[in-house]
Amino acid sequence: MKARISGVAAHLPDRTLTSGEVERRIEGHVPYTGVVERLTGIRRRHVAGDDRQASDLAVAAAAQLDLDGIDLLIFASASQDMVEPATAHIVAAKLGLSCPVFDVKNACNSMLNGIQVAEALILAGGHRRVLVCGGEMPSRAVRWRVRDRAQFVESFAGYTLSDAGAAVLLTADQDRGIFYRDFSADSTAWPIGTLPGGGSAHPRDPDYSYFRGDGRRLHEAFERVGPDLFLNALKRTGLTWDDFAIVAVHQVAMPYLRFLAGVLDIPADRLVVTLPEHGNCASATLPLQLALGGWSPGDKVALLGLGGGISLGVMLAEM
Repeated sequence: MKARISGVAAHLPDRTLTSGEVERRIEGHVPYTGVVERLTGIRRRHVAGDDRQASDLAVAAAAQLDLDGIDLLIFASASQDMVEPATAHIVAAKLGLSCPVFDVKNACNSMLNGIQVAEALILAGGHRRVLVCGGEMPSRAVRWRVRDRAQFVESFAGYTLSDAGAAVLLTADQDRGIFYRDFSADSTAWPIGTLPGGGSAHPRDPDYSYFRGDGRRLHEAFERVGPDLFLNALKRTGLTWDDFAIVAVHQVAMPYLRFLAGVLDIPADRLVVTLPEHGNCASATLPLQLALGGWSPGDKVALLGLGGGISLGVMLAEM
């Protein structure tokens, strides 16, 4: 028995902000006009309405799939509606589902880890149709009042982030499905990028409700971990990137995407480049690329995940 990705969908809010509009919205320090697009390659990102929640974005994506017979719902996202209860309950209620539910959270690898958990439960025989969905709303954690250059740099990652919903349906299949997966982490790097508020460390201080990070140190941390996790997937399966219809890679900035694609020697025609027009959609990025990319049943796809914390993941599947 295998777990097959039998459906994938994404939802992008209609409202968008260009990088120029982002800079004009910032009050205080902006080093120079055009800095956001120049450093990231992002032209625009999506912003959900004030009346929308992370669960709404997940529901909008999931509603595009066949939900008959769903026997487990996993909400997998860095964002959440509230600390308690699990956002999966809110999504299930909005979809009218009565199956078991729970949340999976691991920064930008949340969806990939959600799929990992769903596959394991299908292989164990506990479930046969699992909906993994997420709603990313990082726009709620962007700092718009910036004190000085240091705070601008600390807040910069927030100006790249985009709201999005994603849903992946996994079903038990005798013939094809996920055939390789591997994950790793360097948890000593967790302080590099954080959204500290809302937990036991900073339960109520509003200053901790904004995303903060250091892009240079994050890049260095991923470089230290190295590309072996991804390259070993090819060595152990005897495949090359040319064997895949799509190689979906988590995208945070165009310079880093070009760097990673060069290190891994991924052909440009296998990438689905979503970053310039959609921004960094956090954990919805990989499903978004599958939803937009060109693949047919029976094609192989590769999912390469990078997440704060830091963590890496790779998953290979026959669709």
